[in-house]
Amino acid sequence: MKDLIVCFYQAFHQLDANKMTSYYHKDVVFEDPAFGVLKAERARAMWKMLCESQKGKDFKIEATNITENSAHWEAFYTFSKTGRKVHNKIDARFEFKDGLIIKHTDDFNLHNWAKQAIGFKGLLLGGSGFFKKKLQSQTNYLLDKYMAEKKLPN
Repeated sequence: MKDLIVCFYQAFHQLDANKMTSYYHKDVVFEDPAFGVLKAERARAMWKMLCESQKGKDFKIEATNITENSAHWEAFYTFSKTGRKVHNKIDARFEFKDGLIIKHTDDFNLHNWAKQAIGFKGLLLGGSGFFKKKLQSQTNYLLDKYMAEKKLPN
């Protein structure tokens, strides 16, 4: 399944969400600290939203240490709400069913991300459960809005 993970990140590097999500099983479950748990169509829509929002910007990823069920990847971009540069280091784990990704879990240090993306407030609050809950609420609100605008199934 290593080749599938390599293809997933190649598509991500090209910001090709349709290709990325073609490697997802119809019942995929995605999870990360920023969005929480997203299932099926919401997981696919999240990648579409993220890729669309980064086209023409300074977004870059590097995927390394790809194995049969994991990868390390790093994202470099400017956080649009603050204009601050972010270098996020993510460890991904994958599970497969029918030759496709059925579970994708991205793990990163949310406190470190918050310090970079938000600055002083992120330094103070980024490690708290309150911050994580608030961030997930905001990201899921944006995802709901995106899905409604694009008329995507929820």
